[in-house]
Amino acid sequence: MTQKRQLKLGFMLHGVGQGWGDWRHPDADPTASTNFSYYKKQAQLAEAAKFDFLFVADSVFITEKSSPHYLNRFEPLTILSALAGATSNIGLVATLTASYSEPFNVARQFASLDHISGGRAGWNVVTSWLEGSAANYSKSAHLAHDVRYRLAGEYLDVVQGLWDSWEDDALVHDKQSGVFFDPAKLHVLNHRGEFFQVKGPLNIARSSQGQPVIFQAGASEDGKNFAASRADAIFAGHENFEEAVAYYRDIKKRVAGFGRDPDQLFVLPGIRPVIGSTEEEAERKYQEFAALTSIENALSMLGRPFNDYDFLEHDLDAPFPDVSAHGANSNQSHSNKILELARREKLTLRQTALRFATPRSDFVGTPEQVADAFERWLERRAADGFVYNVSLPKELEVFAETVVPILQQRGIHRSEYASDTFRGNLGIPVPANRYSRQELVAAAE
Repeated sequence: MTQKRQLKLGFMLHGVGQGWGDWRHPDADPTASTNFSYYKKQAQLAEAAKFDFLFVADSVFITEKSSPHYLNRFEPLTILSALAGATSNIGLVATLTASYSEPFNVARQFASLDHISGGRAGWNVVTSWLEGSAANYSKSAHLAHDVRYRLAGEYLDVVQGLWDSWEDDALVHDKQSGVFFDPAKLHVLNHRGEFFQVKGPLNIARSSQGQPVIFQAGASEDGKNFAASRADAIFAGHENFEEAVAYYRDIKKRVAGFGRDPDQLFVLPGIRPVIGSTEEEAERKYQEFAALTSIENALSMLGRPFNDYDFLEHDLDAPFPDVSAHGANSNQSHSNKILELARREKLTLRQTALRFATPRSDFVGTPEQVADAFERWLERRAADGFVYNVSLPKELEVFAETVVPILQQRGIHRSEYASDTFRGNLGIPVPANRYSRQELVAAAE
């Protein structure tokens, strides 16, 4: 009997919520984005529900129109390092920008998190799309879209090269002979490329999972190719099931085209389930969620992928304006998606803003209906799993108590962790150290 595919589930640690109005809910804690106790409780609930990983999104530029969560929140590696001590098995994925950081520092930070957590670190590699970010890092201009992805490719080369500085058996620790390490198994990188010149070696060895797991979220052509060639998992966002299936097939085809096993890259759409004991209750909760966002906040949300464009200068009930130029060097994939949908369905600016501010998906309904949606997307190859982002306070508890048991009963979600490392739970191999690999090849010759 063929074993059923199992969901890969991540949980988004998003403080007061993803939306601009989520904090207004009566049960919401407006301080949640800087409340360690809140994050600790969520992390432990997600681990009890056997999620694969926690995920922390990030941005390095804000304005007065940014979402409440981004206005005042923890830095990703800091909060995940603290949560490593409060959890045991769940993966810890941090977003960190390649455009506004140094490879050597980043390699150290993630390697440290990997050791602190016992091999549970993951890095969501982003290039940052808000042009205002440059001004926070003493840069005169934001890099062009294609240049950012060239930089990211080289950046990842450097970081992964540094992670391999120490072969796995380099640290001898022989007290009798006084040999702390084998110098022949410590390697200098000596990278010289278009963007970076990094000597190395890194001053921390590999963890029990070898290297942190690599995530990516690009949906443009450059982003999809980068993910297909380099990532272990890719975040996605889709308007509907058919769109998700087409995207899934495209990504898996690209992975194969790069000579990789398509089953070794997981496609993980982001979702915001709304669960009710009845369909009527689920609908009421969805409407409650939708009502939290004003049209002004919806317009601010809509402006984000267009480089914080101010839509208030346009007639709300006129056809969606042509603002394509503002998205070209920003969040290209998301801005293009908004433009295409607005044109295809002939939406007004008001309709478009509300559509994207309060998305409705297959994951609104009773526990059984939500579980059906999970199973359908998994079995019909629209996704390998999901990144779960709560739409309302206490929704994680509801999901864990009502939906998770159904998924476990159906055999598509684990009942226990298989490993104490992130790679082990995802079922992906520990990457061989490149220098050990070279020695094996040389010995074989």
